[in-house]
Amino acid sequence: MSAKFEAFLAKLYVDDQARSRFLADRRREALSSGLAEDDCAALENIDLVGLELAANSFARKRASHRLRRPASKLSHWLKSE
Repeated sequence: MSAKFEAFLAKLYVDDQARSRFLADRRREALSSGLAEDDCAALENIDLVGLELAANSFARKRASHRLRRPASKLSHWLKSE
């Protein structure tokens, strides 16, 4: 698995629009991203349910981390006093 393939897959997990384009035409999106033929073939056979589940899971994790972060370093400092 190439670094380019991993980056493309990561983008699918976090970018709703990129994932929608990919779901509409998997091969075209993979080729337009410059992936190798074997990577394109692998993506044509990707588990679509698993892709959506993973994307939703990562989105929930990102949202929960944003909620837990202090608004600023100052507010964090003030809380520790």
